[in-house]
Amino acid sequence: MLKITPKGYEALRRHGEETYPHECCGVLLGRMDDDGARIVTSTARCGNTRTDSPQNRYNIDPRELVRIQREGRERGEDIVGFYHSHPDHPARWSQTDLAEAHWIGCSYVITSVEKGKAAITSSFELAGSDEADKRFDNEKIESA
Repeated sequence: MLKITPKGYEALRRHGEETYPHECCGVLLGRMDDDGARIVTSTARCGNTRTDSPQNRYNIDPRELVRIQREGRERGEDIVGFYHSHPDHPARWSQTDLAEAHWIGCSYVITSVEKGKAAITSSFELAGSDEADKRFDNEKIESA
């Protein structure tokens, strides 16, 4: 399960609207709860560095990711997930999303942005033991 504040939930959805018709992307920071839930305490917007097809692909610059991870650790936060948008496409993961996901145990949140307006937001946990058997499992989002 992914637990996120209403403010954080709205921030990632709004980010998708602002970058439409391109995909947005960002990082979810927080901690693991005792029951295994990922608790999001802050979000970090990232720039989509894809120039070939930013309308249906995203990439986070590794240097930006390292900076976000370092700043989060200074606040006592770890990376617990990532988010991105699907402009005019469903909030379901694609084969590309799975191929480019590498943080096993993290949440991957996708917001469908239809004609510039955030619609459905879904979350998936990247499960498995390594790259060979990784998979996305549906995950409940709790925003309270």
